[in-house]
Amino acid sequence: MSVRIELDKPQGAYTNLDQISGKVILSILGPETVSAITIKLEGESKSYLAGSSNPRRNYDKFEKESSRHEVHKLLYRVLTVFPTPELLRVTGPDQAYTLPSGNHPYPFRFKIPFNNDCSNNNSLLTSLNALRFELARDTNIHVKKELPPSLNGLLGEAEILYYLKATVQRPAFYKENFRATYPFMFLPIEPPRPPPNKRESYARRSHQFSPSIDEPGKPGLFRKASVAAANPSVPSLQPPSISIDCRLPDPAIITCDESLPLRILITKKNESPATIFLRTLSITLIGFTSIRAQDLRKQEAQSCVIVSQAHIDKALNSTVGGDGNKVSEVDSIWWKQRLLPNIVSPSFTTCNISRRYELEVKAGLSWGSTQNIYPELTVQAVRMPVEIYSGIAPSQALLDQVAGRPFSQPTPIPNLRPPGSANSPSQGHSPGPSRPSTQAQSDHIEPSPSDIPDEAPPSYEDAMADDLAPIDGPRRNYHQQTTSTPPRSGGKGSANDRLFP
Repeated sequence: MSVRIELDKPQGAYTNLDQISGKVILSILGPETVSAITIKLEGESKSYLAGSSNPRRNYDKFEKESSRHEVHKLLYRVLTVFPTPELLRVTGPDQAYTLPSGNHPYPFRFKIPFNNDCSNNNSLLTSLNALRFELARDTNIHVKKELPPSLNGLLGEAEILYYLKATVQRPAFYKENFRATYPFMFLPIEPPRPPPNKRESYARRSHQFSPSIDEPGKPGLFRKASVAAANPSVPSLQPPSISIDCRLPDPAIITCDESLPLRILITKKNESPATIFLRTLSITLIGFTSIRAQDLRKQEAQSCVIVSQAHIDKALNSTVGGDGNKVSEVDSIWWKQRLLPNIVSPSFTTCNISRRYELEVKAGLSWGSTQNIYPELTVQAVRMPVEIYSGIAPSQALLDQVAGRPFSQPTPIPNLRPPGSANSPSQGHSPGPSRPSTQAQSDHIEPSPSDIPDEAPPSYEDAMADDLAPIDGPRRNYHQQTTSTPPRSGGKGSANDRLFP
C-alpha cells in the first residue's frame, strides 16, 4: 500500500483565500482494510532554543539549563475524504472497509484563511503534553494576527511550515497508519496601504570634515608640500559640515521583488565652497528575528546586501533648498535597478517568532575642489526601521467587504532609543518628514510577554466570507531554503505520528 498527494494546480507560493485542491491517491496491490482516510491543512510555528551553562555557587560545577521547544498550530483544518458522508449514513461510525486492489483517488479542497487559529488549536494539543514531550506547555501567549509567511533557514532554531498531510487509518492495532506529506510555500496578502501622501520618513546623520593636513605653506619636515602649495592658484577651502538624509515614503514600506523608493540627500550646513564627492555606496537590509521558546529568548540578525558599489568618485551637484542650505541628491541609478531579493520574508509577528527590518545606508564621502580631492574619506552609516510587504495586494471585493471597518495599520515601529536619551526624537508634531528613531541593535528592548496583544485589531477577519474569490492579481516569487522533509509517499510516519494518528 502507498499513498500520495497530487495537486490540481501546483503553485510556487500560495496566499490567503487561495483554494488548494487535489486528490489523495491510495495505491493497493491487494485487498486492504481501512477505517478512514483524512487529509489535513496545517501550519506550524516551531522554536527551539538550547539552554546555557551557568556556574553554580561553589564555582566548581556547572548546571546546564534544559532546552526549550515550543510549537504553535497556526493553521489546522481536517477533511475526511473516506468514508463519504453518504456512506457514513448507511454504515454508521466506527466501521472498517475493505478496498480492492488498484488506485483509489479521493478529491479534496481547502481554502486558506486569513488569521491564525493558534489559541484554539494549542488548547487541544497541550493537554497531551504528558505523552508528546516536544510540545511545550501552554504559556497562554497567543497572538491572533494574519498568517505569517513560510520561514526556515535559521539552523533549526525557528521555522514556520505549511503542509498537507494525508493519513490512511487502519483498524488493526498492530498495523501502522500510512501517511503522505506535501509541504508548500505561503506568502500572505499585504495589509491595506494608507492613501498616498507627500510625507516622508527619514533618518539623519551629521558629520564635520576635518581641515586638510596639507594646508598651503605648512609643509612638515617629512611631509611633501600639498597640491595647493605647489600651485598657488588653488585656494584653500573651508572644510564643509554636512548631514546625510535617507528618506522613504511615510510609512516606510518596502515591497518584495521591487526596487527601493529611496532618496539620499547630502546637505551642506555651512558656507564652505567645497565640493562633496561620493566615493562608495552600500545599501543593506538587516532582518532581526526574535525567537521565544517558553522562558528562553534569542534574537538573530541576518543581512541582505542590495547595493555594494566602490570607486564611484562622483562630484555631487547641489541646489539651494528651502532653508537656504545647499542640497545634493544622490542619483538613484545605483539602486533603481536592484530589486529586493525574493528570499526576503515580509515582516510578521506570531506567538513565538517575529521578524522586523532595518535599512542601513553607508555612504563614503570626500571633499575638495575640481582640481584637488582631499584624501579624507569618511563612511557614514544611517539606519531606519522599515516594514516589508509581500506585494500581493488585496482584491477590490475584499476591500469592499471591510469598508467602514478600521483597517489593521502596519505594525508600529517602537522607539528604539532608551528613555531620556538626548538624541531621542521629539514626540510633538511638526511639519516636514516624520523621523523614525534609530539605534544600534544592542539598545533594542524586547517587549515582555505581557505587552504582546492577544488579538489584533479588527482586520480581514470580519471579511472572511466563503463567497470571496481568490486573489486575481500579480503574484510574487518567494523562495526559502527548504530544510523540512520533502514530499514523500507510502511512509509510515514517526513514533510520535503513530501515537496521534
